[in-house]
Amino acid sequence: MGLEQTVTLGFLGVPEIWIIVGVVVLLFGGSRIPKLARSMGLGITEFKKGLKGEGASDEQKRLEGETQKEEEASKE
Repeated sequence: MGLEQTVTLGFLGVPEIWIIVGVVVLLFGGSRIPKLARSMGLGITEFKKGLKGEGASDEQKRLEGETQKEEEASKE
């Protein structure tokens, strides 16, 4: 039993995580990843609030408006 330990996330090791990150960057491009992360964060927040029975907050509405404006600007 050596002192060497490997960092794993379930069945995923560090090399597998790097491969997944590389594939995501290739598929979506570096500029779209922050938008995807923001959208996922808003979705998770909405889901949690839905479980609690609360409505959308003003901050979330503002962030959604900014996201829509950025998407419209990128389409032009």
